[in-house]
Amino acid sequence: MLQFAADVLVRAVDLALIAVALSAVYSLISFPNVALVQYAVVGAFLAIAMQAAGLPLFVAGAIACAIVAGLAVVFNMVIFERILKIGAANALIASLALGMILSAIFLVAFGSQPQRLDVPVTRAMNILGARITINQVYSIAMTMAAIGIYALVLFKTPLGRQMRATATNANLALATGIDTRKVTNIVVAISGALAALGGISLALKGSVSIEFGTNMMLPVFAAAILGGLGNSIGALVGALVIAVAETLVTNINFGPLFGEAFWFFPANYATTVSFAVLVAVLLFRPRGIFVSGVNRV
Repeated sequence: MLQFAADVLVRAVDLALIAVALSAVYSLISFPNVALVQYAVVGAFLAIAMQAAGLPLFVAGAIACAIVAGLAVVFNMVIFERILKIGAANALIASLALGMILSAIFLVAFGSQPQRLDVPVTRAMNILGARITINQVYSIAMTMAAIGIYALVLFKTPLGRQMRATATNANLALATGIDTRKVTNIVVAISGALAALGGISLALKGSVSIEFGTNMMLPVFAAAILGGLGNSIGALVGALVIAVAETLVTNINFGPLFGEAFWFFPANYATTVSFAVLVAVLLFRPRGIFVSGVNRV
């Protein structure tokens, strides 16, 4: 049971940061930015490249997050602000195109082979019967710290109040003197940094390839939508639900159902479970588990 809980936690942190970033942006600009999953790839590859150039991992990760945050703001101001004037659907297609362009750039720059951070590979530790590696522990701690800091900013600072006011009613926030464009760009920068950190967190536990963004798209979107798209804290719950479903289905022996001793659901197809869970939940909760501030407007 503890091993199952540990596996769920590890999988949940894989999704959490990118799902929170996706919901944070959606709460302000009301379109699901598909390119965010590629921002995670960009963050991971930049950190790997800078560490290979001689920078310590902590410094390389911090610089990679800062670069991706800046890129996210530039892309938002140059591309999405203009296209959103036409419509959210157009912006969605533009974000998909941007993600494909980023993939092509990194395919040329780094090739198709998986890349990994230079971190020691150690034997799994036994913690109360659950086996977990030290890099997984680092990944969990880093994710929890980042989300904790984000929650403090969101709920305990004047900037957080401005973010929530802008997400609830941008026109009213603007009328009260809040610079909504500045707040939006700050949230976009934070989301870019969170997505990059999510990619680095995944790279800590294994290799990252150019297909990583495509593979993560479905479970990340499922987590964000389940939590109530636009609700950053709800996205955490969505990530946990998806992690429980994927871990459960890949650990159940379906063999007796087919007259065989053992038959386990292939791990490579675990993401299809994300889609099934998403559809099942939305049949009963069309707006997700939690109603977002955007939907309440």
